[in-house]
Amino acid sequence: MKDINHKISTLRTASANAVIYFTESTAIKIKQDKLPKGNLLDVARAAAFLGAKATPQLLPHCHPVQIDGMQVDFEYIYPSSHPDFFAGTQQSGAGILITVAAKSIGRTGIEMEALTAASIAALELYDMLKPVDDQLEIGHIRLAKKTGGKSDHSRFLAPLATCAVLVCSDATASGQRQDNSGRKIEEMLQATGAQVLDYQIVADEKPLIQQAINTWVDRDIPFIFTTGGTGLGPRDVTVEAVSELLDKTADGIVEAMRGHGQQRTPLAMMSRSVAGTIRNSLVVTLPGSTNGVKECLEAILPALFHAQKMMMGGGH
Repeated sequence: MKDINHKISTLRTASANAVIYFTESTAIKIKQDKLPKGNLLDVARAAAFLGAKATPQLLPHCHPVQIDGMQVDFEYIYPSSHPDFFAGTQQSGAGILITVAAKSIGRTGIEMEALTAASIAALELYDMLKPVDDQLEIGHIRLAKKTGGKSDHSRFLAPLATCAVLVCSDATASGQRQDNSGRKIEEMLQATGAQVLDYQIVADEKPLIQQAINTWVDRDIPFIFTTGGTGLGPRDVTVEAVSELLDKTADGIVEAMRGHGQQRTPLAMMSRSVAGTIRNSLVVTLPGSTNGVKECLEAILPALFHAQKMMMGGGH
């Protein structure tokens, strides 16, 4: 199964459809409640719920997800009222349109559960109707809509979001150690479509850190990321250097990063990261480890880019 450990939990929704087609005479029997197997739609709705819950057992690569809500609706359709659903089918009588809407808060989507529910509901209707109709047909099984996860990423991406990266490390500045965390920031930013306009390495000295950040603020670079100096060591001064410059703090960004990291290692609680704005720039301080950087950015990208609109007065 695909590793989804790096993903954050978000609200995921999905809606799916399926149609079962039958003759006009069958439609009359349904409405008159003259079916040999009894009530039709209540049983199909229950089957849809069971199908959704069983999805991980039916599809080997499908992760188990928590189904926080699911609604199953049925609508009678006819060629005159829903011609699109009858295009390409041999049926010209009537049908039942099945619509499943599902919600989940988790790391992966709920579209397969919605599709399975719609499919199983259609199969249950088929089983209920087959004693009275030998022309049944199932079709139009499709995902109508999904939200959450990658589906929502595009709405957070600021057009041509521009960034700068500052590595704060005595060892890296003196050439004793190669920088990995700063390059990881670059890689992950570029993967979202953002541009990294500048990249610098400075020693763990407050004046040097502040000078680099102020230069970028003067250039109106909207997103500034630092790496290193967020721990408890005697030379960890990045948080103090940045805090002295901030106009407004953005504690929610730090909470998101720390919460995401804490689920993976208890050492995340040692990070003293800070985030906030300096004029039209947002500064985020990240840990010095490559893995720490990766986990923090997984928690805040690409939603972080929405801050640019807010800093320009656009609100939420």
